[in-house]
Amino acid sequence: MPLVYQHTINSNTKAGLWHIEEPEDFFLEKVPLKRDVTHPHKRLQHLAGRYLLLTLFEDFPLNEILIADTRKPFLPGEKYHFSISHCGNYAAAIVSSNQRVGVDIEQPTDKILRISHKFLTLQEKMFLDEQMSTAQLLQLATLLWSTKEAMFKWFGDGGVDFREHMHIQNIEGNDEEGKLICSFQKFDPLPLTVHYRFMKELVMSWVVS
Repeated sequence: MPLVYQHTINSNTKAGLWHIEEPEDFFLEKVPLKRDVTHPHKRLQHLAGRYLLLTLFEDFPLNEILIADTRKPFLPGEKYHFSISHCGNYAAAIVSSNQRVGVDIEQPTDKILRISHKFLTLQEKMFLDEQMSTAQLLQLATLLWSTKEAMFKWFGDGGVDFREHMHIQNIEGNDEEGKLICSFQKFDPLPLTVHYRFMKELVMSWVVS
């Protein structure tokens, strides 16, 4: 069972990362396939993400998941708040019984650097440009992108401008794990802390608030 990372954030909140190696039948034993996902790999990602919800909380009601107009999955009555992310052969999830959550996983690619002007503020871009090597540059750009994606999923209602509404003020940590001090400014400025962890092939970011 390739649960490669699990983190108990507090007594009500858990996050995890799954390396997808199993066939569909493995997940279909416990996961209902309601959505018409035709692409084989995307279907596998979909199943693995929901299987991970059950791994984190055994009583998670998968059959009750609905999809909002913003494409965010949710539970009526919000017995659990949850967020899922997929990237390549990985699926990540975070679940909380009493707090809003968001999670994102990203693998470093040159595309992130090419589009960095679309999601970074001028101050964030200047910080990025200070990096000494291409590897450091790509690693940091991926972390900043993943951080804002996690905040976007935490908000969940769409209509968010990644440069205007989400600001990263400071990074506290190292090449393995840490946190980013952020401000979400869609309405009144709201301080948020996004935690991160670098794995072998990707970065995982999550926010709980």
